[in-house]
Amino acid sequence: MRSPLNLITVEEYLKSEQDAEVRHEYVAGQIFAMAGASEAHNLIVTNLVAILRPHLRGSSCRTFVSDMKVKVKAQQADIFYYPDLLVTCDPNDNKKYFKTNPNLIVEVLSNSTETTDKREKRINYQTIDSLQEYVLVSQDEIKVEIYRKDNKGNWTVQTLDKDDDLALYSVGLTFIMADIYEDVFSL
Repeated sequence: MRSPLNLITVEEYLKSEQDAEVRHEYVAGQIFAMAGASEAHNLIVTNLVAILRPHLRGSSCRTFVSDMKVKVKAQQADIFYYPDLLVTCDPNDNKKYFKTNPNLIVEVLSNSTETTDKREKRINYQTIDSLQEYVLVSQDEIKVEIYRKDNKGNWTVQTLDKDDDLALYSVGLTFIMADIYEDVFSL
């Protein structure tokens, strides 16, 4: 026996998320509940915001954390994700509940999200014209993967460990890995 799939519209999704106690991501009419985050996950995101926010102050760039959605316009469907951190430098990217033109997206990996972040989200995020860098930060070890779009529109990946510096060209900032993992690991 087959059961019909209950699809919802973008408008229904956006309205329901305004009052939802649990956040959901939206992919082509289907919604998926988001899991809670660990202490390490929260510390990493907080550390990144503490690094980025002062650096971007006074510029057209704005930093948003996990409660701001990114809308991806895929070939056949609308998609809304909640990245752990995003930066948009487009002053016209001013929707109240989601952004469409991020320069930088960061996801902190967990056991439950790693496959989705490395495959589905990476592929979908890389269709966003404005996106210059997609950063995946491990919370279980000192490791960062940075996907970067070159001047020809091709994507490359670089893997960093504890002895490397993280250069974010999209926002003109370089810092050490210890800054990301402060209070998470002893370096």
